[in-house]
Amino acid sequence: MSKANIGIVGTGIYLPDCRMSAKDISEKTNGNWTEEAVIDKLGIRQKVIPGGLPQDGTQEMGALAALDALKRTGMDPLEIDVILSVTEEWKEYPLTTSALYIQDRIGATHAWGIDVQNRCCTTVSAMKMAKDMLIADDEIDVILVVGGYRNGDFVDYTDRQMSMMYNLGAGGGAIILKKNHDRNLLRGSHVIADGSLSRTAGVEIGGVSNPVTPDNAMESRKSLRLLDAKKMKDRLNEVSMNNWFTCIDEALRKSDLKRSDIDYLAILHIKRSGHKAMLDELGLREDQTIYLEHYGHIGQIDQILSLHLALESGQVKDGSVVAMIAAGIGYVWAANIITWG
Repeated sequence: MSKANIGIVGTGIYLPDCRMSAKDISEKTNGNWTEEAVIDKLGIRQKVIPGGLPQDGTQEMGALAALDALKRTGMDPLEIDVILSVTEEWKEYPLTTSALYIQDRIGATHAWGIDVQNRCCTTVSAMKMAKDMLIADDEIDVILVVGGYRNGDFVDYTDRQMSMMYNLGAGGGAIILKKNHDRNLLRGSHVIADGSLSRTAGVEIGGVSNPVTPDNAMESRKSLRLLDAKKMKDRLNEVSMNNWFTCIDEALRKSDLKRSDIDYLAILHIKRSGHKAMLDELGLREDQTIYLEHYGHIGQIDQILSLHLALESGQVKDGSVVAMIAAGIGYVWAANIITWG
């Protein structure tokens, strides 16, 4: 089977209007973290948070991002064949299918859709899935990868072990991929998973094992926790950076490129020292990425947001080689390579 070129037609973003500052976060930790430490160590000057408006629901934020992508690209929603929704499980109504909500909301009535989940790795993973589907199926020409995220609702800022998730924000993102679109080519991808960490972090109350009761109802709403903090931190310290660089190097190898070819790194929001270490290891300058310190970590939307902002700023232009990287609780690491222009 010959491999068709798979290109990115465009992106779309929706961000709520509300913001939470470093000072606000500091105050919610009851002084365990100073405002300065939130900025300098956690790397958060402010983050996007949902307001009380209907459009800030998880599924609706995805739909609004999709509408933004359609407007920016001029694409007819009837051209979309498949919707891969990367919307989080925390959404307006449990057990509803986000891809189908978005299908109806944007008028993509010729498309079928499915929800996929890989936590904060979902967008990069779904882009690989989309490319593979476009190559394998003659009847699929356009795939919309889209979703919304607001897992920050579950963060308990008084839980000292949860500082790694104080950055969780809210927003929606969309990216359109098309077969035989000879621009903005999606090249190699690589994903690594470590299932030994599958239950080291998550929402502790609200599932089958620990359902919501009258006694724990209020606690359940802030029960995103490290379920096995020592195991998770020890294992991540051992493998995380190596797995990330393996994903990057393998994605580059599959693209017939090397580290020195990278022009822009679309990286999720992580603590400031980790971000700097990543740039140093890859030999990249600070102007070859965007540190999302004014947005926070919007889960799997980060990579779309980073690319979107870089296109607006001119940091990504014709000829740029873009590396998207992600990591998700579970634990999963992923990277892909895009040749822009």
